[in-house]
Amino acid sequence: MTWLPAALLAGLFQAWRTAIQQQLRSLLSVSGAGFVRYAWGLPFALVLAGGWLWAWRLPVPAMSAGYLAFAAGAGICQILGTVLLIMGFGHRGFVVGTAFAKTEALQAALVAAVVLGERLPGLAWAGIGCGVAGVLALMGQGLGPRDAGRALVQPAALCGLGAGALFAMTGVLVKLATARLAGVDAVTAALVTLVVVLAIQALLHGGWIAAKEPQTLRKVWQSWRTSARVGLLSALGSACWFTGFALAPVALVRIVGQVEVIFTVLFARRLLGERARVHEVAGLMLVALGVILALLPALGRAA
Repeated sequence: MTWLPAALLAGLFQAWRTAIQQQLRSLLSVSGAGFVRYAWGLPFALVLAGGWLWAWRLPVPAMSAGYLAFAAGAGICQILGTVLLIMGFGHRGFVVGTAFAKTEALQAALVAAVVLGERLPGLAWAGIGCGVAGVLALMGQGLGPRDAGRALVQPAALCGLGAGALFAMTGVLVKLATARLAGVDAVTAALVTLVVVLAIQALLHGGWIAAKEPQTLRKVWQSWRTSARVGLLSALGSACWFTGFALAPVALVRIVGQVEVIFTVLFARRLLGERARVHEVAGLMLVALGVILALLPALGRAA
């Protein structure tokens, strides 16, 4: 059950990181605000992985071409998903922008079923349904098909749904990558893969920014106090996500990770001055119920 606290902590760290990242939008472009999580996250990831390998006297595992291909694919999907998520914030606000992207739990279940052959029990699917209903409530929309249809054509919805799909693919590709590291435990595979993915992201995204927005690199460095916090929280959150993906079905980890939405509202109020409305509270309750329903089968097996 190590994946469970990992998924819960991943939701906490990600909500915290995204709230601080949103504060950078007044200083950096959309691309620059996304880049800080890779550029500043890589040093912290190296410390985490290096410390783990040193503590357990483990060698750096061998990496095949297939492993690197999956890791690169995961890194690219996460870059594009992060950019879409930040773009969504500009349309409807921090809380709602994140809520749109939380459809990734449903999308992850579908993608993992097709690509990995993962199957979920009925209660887990009920939990996904509650989570989607909670997302709709957070958006201030009704729960009927016509209401959902109107919501889906909004620019923020398109950005959020696209981000969710890319994050779902990120989880699947990370799981495929960690499975290619033979002879290592799940935590080692997760931490090493985190370093590889962040290095690829920093190189690719940094090269693009250097070519298209060279002034952004200077601003990323000048905002180091805030950017470093984003990097630290990003490294911690991704380490927890990757560990969860290596140990449990991707969809189940994503469902539990929906607790991020609850943390998001709390951070939005504390850091950004946004106040939760009645429909958002109702949405949060549905999301929490969805997480509980998804956990019941897993907790029953553990008992």
